Amino acid sequence: MPHSNSAKKRLRQNVKQRLHNKSIKSALTTQRKKFLAAVAAGDREAAAAEFRRIVKAYKKAAAKGVVHGNAASRTESRLARKLNALTSAAS
Repeated sequence: MPHSNSAKKRLRQNVKQRLHNKSIKSALTTQRKKFLAAVAAGDREAAAAEFRRIVKAYKKAAAKGVVHGNAASRTESRLARKLNALTSAAS
């Protein structure tokens, strides 16, 4: 346990920020699952709409420092490949 007042405050802030980051990461996971479900169903329009939403969410999370920028880019790239495969397979 922290002894100084400043260390106690830092602990309170860290707990609060960790919970906030956890909720954002959980929302990212939920959106990713929605996108993958749309891809699995073969619905190009729904998948494209979900892709736009998830890319925006990942960029925002990376800008806030919740996820690393490279991790966000890597995830976006992998999801884009799935969307492109769905689009090219349907054509």
